Amino acid sequence: MEMIIFIALSLLLAVAPLLAKSERAVHLIAGGFFLTQVASIALIIGFRHIDEVMLYIFRADTLAVLFHILMTAVLGFTLIHSSSYLKAENVTLNSYKTYYTLLMLLAIAITCVYYSDNVAMTWVFLELTTICSAGIIYHREFKQSLEATWKYIFVCSTGIAMAYLGILLLSTVAEHGALDYNALKEVIANGNPLYLKVAFLLMVVGYSCKMEIFPLYTVGIDANYAAPAPASAFISTALVNAGFVSIFRIYDLYAATGEVFTWARHTMILIGILSLAVGAMFLRRTNNYKRFLSYSTVENMGIVAIGMGIGGVALWAAVLHVICHTFVKSSMFFHMGIMRHIYDSYSINRIGNYMSINRVGAIGFIIGTLVLLAFPPSPLFISELMILSETITAGDWWLTALMMLLMCIVIFSEIISVGSWWLLIAMLILMCVVIYAIWSRTLRLGYHYNQDELHLSEVNRRLSYSATLLLVVGIAIGIWMPEVLRNAIDVIVNIG
Repeated sequence: MEMIIFIALSLLLAVAPLLAKSERAVHLIAGGFFLTQVASIALIIGFRHIDEVMLYIFRADTLAVLFHILMTAVLGFTLIHSSSYLKAENVTLNSYKTYYTLLMLLAIAITCVYYSDNVAMTWVFLELTTICSAGIIYHREFKQSLEATWKYIFVCSTGIAMAYLGILLLSTVAEHGALDYNALKEVIANGNPLYLKVAFLLMVVGYSCKMEIFPLYTVGIDANYAAPAPASAFISTALVNAGFVSIFRIYDLYAATGEVFTWARHTMILIGILSLAVGAMFLRRTNNYKRFLSYSTVENMGIVAIGMGIGGVALWAAVLHVICHTFVKSSMFFHMGIMRHIYDSYSINRIGNYMSINRVGAIGFIIGTLVLLAFPPSPLFISELMILSETITAGDWWLTALMMLLMCIVIFSEIISVGSWWLLIAMLILMCVVIYAIWSRTLRLGYHYNQDELHLSEVNRRLSYSATLLLVVGIAIGIWMPEVLRNAIDVIVNIG
């Protein structure tokens, strides 16, 4: 009953902005939508509805609730930052209303993916995210936006179609056509191994466009570049997490298939390595901060895929990695929205002297870069170290060496792309390995040809604090790892 009320109320609030007469009314509706998400989470936890099936197709398990909490946290910041971003873009009221409507509809679709207890319904809700995301990507109505939108629709539709074929093959083992995860888990071990392998490959490749891993990662790069920066923060975290949850549930479904599961794990490791390699190659070549952050997502999700493939402690670390990545990456995209207001560009070559213009924002961006680099003792360092440790324990020395090589390339590429040679030196000093000291013209945060004409508004100053706050929360949670989080991940990892 609660689920019916939640979905109905959320849908009403999501479409309500279309009838609004002012931006203030849109803000009030968006605030109501956010509070609805908070209330639904509180009701599920407070009334102990965990693992309870609702409306026959939803299950409020620990995995769904945890990622719903993460999505709601990012959504709150996205709604706040979107207002400032759209005002700076001088969009019309109709465009303003459409953007907020699509953003809230996307949030509903993502939430339904998290809670879905049916393979087929997961597919349906992921397809709905494509429709909502496409409208957001095209919001700016530029040539690049149109190109990115059509590419997003085509690639995602292709991926979803592949996943659909995988579901059809998987349905061959279903009894009485039941496609809920628990029912499939009981009978999947009796299925044809070849059918099961092909089904797994089709579903993982199909959903890779949402998780932004190899091979359909490209669609996420262009989408994040074309979309408004606050929306990119939401797409690159909440929607990517929806892809992760979908693949995780398939992964868990195959846990009872024995030899097929071993093959599935090796497949995840291969996909993870290829994703990590893509991130390592393209991070060095890009000259755009938004694409830079998007390729970073591909690299980080590749690490997550490797952790899933290894299993055990590495799987636990993979879930932690996704959680921490959500906070850090969303914070970085929010900072990018502020930078665009100042420099009117995402080009690395045009952004300079940021430290004197926006000290809080610059420090937040640099700390965020350090976390993405997995610099100790950042939470991403902890999760990556746990994954590497598990590969060593398993005796996969070749995998350990390859991961370390690729991550070293990623670290070097990210430092050079940011242009912070002094930051590299500081890192080496902290690691007690002093190599050299040099001042370089590539220090983009220290020079700008037009720096005297640039300034920071009071609104963007406050937004810099909020974006940095999100980063601090992510770091604190990852390092401190409160007991409730550890217990939740324990339950998720042992869900099967």
